[in-house]
Amino acid sequence: MKNHILILLLGLFFTTSHAQQNSTLSTEKVWRVNFLNPGVEIEVPTGNYSTFSAGLGIELVSAFLELSRGETYQSTLIVGLGTAISPYLDLQEKWFYNLDKRYNKDKTIENNSGNFISLRLLTRGQSISDNEVRGSNLDFAIQHTWGIQRKYGENFHLLFDLGYMYYFDTKGNGRFFPLTFQINLGLNLSQKR
Repeated sequence: MKNHILILLLGLFFTTSHAQQNSTLSTEKVWRVNFLNPGVEIEVPTGNYSTFSAGLGIELVSAFLELSRGETYQSTLIVGLGTAISPYLDLQEKWFYNLDKRYNKDKTIENNSGNFISLRLLTRGQSISDNEVRGSNLDFAIQHTWGIQRKYGENFHLLFDLGYMYYFDTKGNGRFFPLTFQINLGLNLSQKR
């Protein structure tokens, strides 16, 4: 566990030391509605090249191996794989590193369109529907990611990120997972600058 925390802290140091520092460009506040994992999200500036986002919603997730009691049964949706529909809280700090480059190439940076690295905390609550038996009704995942988010058209939003995670529950179970990814589609509800 100590090694995983050290890796996350080194990743955070790396992201902050390589962030853009001198420019007149800045991030902006954006409200979103997401579709793939239905929910709402707000993204607020924490600096010229950084934002903090908070999302709340419902998601379909696969079982975390060490967090279920191994009593999963066959699902009609995905045979033999534990899945759950659960409420989630997603907190993420993003550091954008190519806003200047996008702006200089006349590409949009509206609604924080750019490439980023991030530190993310995901909390999953008690399942609404599942085919797994979880050891705890509350679990967490800490991630360090690289990703992109883009605005297309008037208000369409795309986010893709990938990285590594450490997940754990309130009973002390946990595991490091080397590669995860997220895809999210939605609508930006903010007005143009």
